[in-house]
Order: sequence, then C-alpha cells, then structure tokens
Amino acid sequence: MSLLQLSPGQCVRALSVNSLCSHCAESCPTSAIALSGRLPSINQSLCVGCSGCVAVCPSEALVLDDFNPTEFFFSFITEEEGVVSCQKNIPCIAALSSEHLISLCSLKKGLVLDIGHCSSCDIGSYVLEIMEERVKGANYLLEAIEVERSVVCEAIAYSSTEADEPKDRRDFFKTFHLRGIAKAKHDFEKEVQRSTDEFIEASIDSSHTQALRTKKITDRRKLFFTALKRVEKPAQFHVVDAQMITFTSQKIMDETKCTACQMCYRICPTAALTSDMRNSKIDFDPFLCVKCHLCHDVCESDAISVSTSYNLREWFEPAVQNLITYLVCRCDECDALFSSVRGEKICRRCQLEEEEALELWGLNK
Repeated sequence: MSLLQLSPGQCVRALSVNSLCSHCAESCPTSAIALSGRLPSINQSLCVGCSGCVAVCPSEALVLDDFNPTEFFFSFITEEEGVVSCQKNIPCIAALSSEHLISLCSLKKGLVLDIGHCSSCDIGSYVLEIMEERVKGANYLLEAIEVERSVVCEAIAYSSTEADEPKDRRDFFKTFHLRGIAKAKHDFEKEVQRSTDEFIEASIDSSHTQALRTKKITDRRKLFFTALKRVEKPAQFHVVDAQMITFTSQKIMDETKCTACQMCYRICPTAALTSDMRNSKIDFDPFLCVKCHLCHDVCESDAISVSTSYNLREWFEPAVQNLITYLVCRCDECDALFSSVRGEKICRRCQLEEEEALELWGLNK
C-alpha cells in the first residue's frame, strides 16, 4: 500500500500562520488528513492512496511514495492508447489535476478516464463527483483554446490479462542479500506507519529554512507550459470565466488599500508576485500563479483581489503585469528608503513606533 508523505518546507501553510489553505483535507475521501494544527496531520491507516490530495496541493508538498505524477505523465504520452484507469496506470483518476487533464488531452488528441470500477469502489461516488466538475472545467478550457478533442469518462472497467508468474522457491532466499534486506526493512517501517491509527502532524524546524525561502514552480505547471508550447495558438484569445480555472488567476490591486507592507510578494511561493531592488512596485505573472490564496491571506488591508475573468493569452504569450507602483522616499525620522503609497513622510516602521508611543502616553484618543 501507498504511504503519503508531506514536505513541510513546501507546504503553503508553513509559509504563514495566516494561511487558510485546506485543499488536501477537503479533497480526502476518507478523512485521512486533518487540519487541527498549523500543518496537515495524516492518518496513514485511513489513507487509501488515491492521490487526490496530491492533485490539489497547490505547491506539490504532498507525495505518494509509489506514484509520481510526472513520471506517469511522460510514460503515458508515449503510449498509443489514451486511456487512464485505476487498474492500469494510475492509483485513481482523482490523481489527475485539471492541469494534467488539459495537458494530456491536448498532447494525446483526446483523453479517456475509465470510471468502470468506480461503482464497486468505496470512494467511487466521491471521486465521480469531484471528477465531474474537474472534467467539465478542463473541457471548457480546452474548447476555449480550440483543442478539437476533449476529456471523456467511459465505463471501460479495464482489467489486466497478464497472469501472475509462478514464483520459484529460491526467490525467497534472494530477498536476503543486502539490497533485499534494505527493501524489507523499508517495507516493514512503511507498514508500521500505515498501521498506526492516529493523526501524525508534521513539524517545521531550522532544516526547512532553505525550502521555505525557495521560490519554486511546480512540476505540473512546467508540464502544462510544455504541453501548451506544442499546441497551435488559437485564432482568438478568449476571456473566460475565472471560476472555471482552479489552478491560476489574475490579480487586481486596490491602490487605495495597499500599505506597501511587502508581505504578498515576499511570501509568494512561486514568485508570481515580485518587486524590484527598491521595492518600488508589485508585478504579477499570471502564468506562475498556483492560486494558493496565500497573498490574500496575509494582506491585512484586503488590497488584493482575484479578477472575475481570465485572458487565455497568458497561456500562450505570458506577460508580467504591473499591479501598483510606489514613490520611493527617504524617511524623515530614520533616513531609510521606503515605499510611499499616499505621500507619507515617514516609513511604516517609524509610523508604528509613533503610534505605540502615543498609545503608551495616552495621547492617541
């Protein structure tokens, strides 16, 4: 059986205590993931290894030890058939994200999801429900970029015709060489973890500092970009309903609310939000956005919002957009450079110190 693993340094929730990300827990059909603490807690004995949480994690912090979506992707596109089945090449069809569906369908000129085993599966009804929406969104976007084929669900009920080969009695003794012993130990430790019927919460320590600071593009976004490079550009770049896109967005900045606190672009895990050396602006690259919502969660003034529409030109001709530009001034108090939003004369740090002093003196009323 599969073992679900979390990389704390990559988890969106690890980047800020204000993060509200809950995709993994909401997507789990067996409630094997809980958000009782800062990071997700995993109950390995409840996990069925469907990889549904892996598909929706915006930063790819969750992985299954026996299934790699990227390896599956490259293996699948070399096959003649375009059928995905839980009995053939994937643990569950829920393991495919919207990005994977669009990428595979555009490269394979069509994609078939085998739902023939869902009726006899304990999580089948749940998987069908979420995949219906995911497929609907993928086909909506495939049509918008003028890909002729679509993702379809068929009750194929694929089953392997290959019979298990008889094992020789000597195979038992072959497991006792060094490599076999190491594998046996790993399998034993894995089974111990799977048999532990309790939620184990991951922790963050100094060893994760570098991972937390690293701006990283997800593998599924790289695959998505690669697939689009091989698709003919549509005759017209459509502007679509943003609610139909679950994995990226376009941002709007309210200049009257922004305080130039720098939190949004400093904490963005993919560098979709950036600034320059002088912190004189905030730029946004829609193609790098993974819609983790972290920039919204840390913005105290609610200056950032998601556009209700999305221009698909960004998929074929990515362009960095300027959301806001500041006037860089020198603080009258500490003489440090700072980003002035509304013509302030002192920086935010000095302003906070002044407010705290007035509060202590009882002069802020």
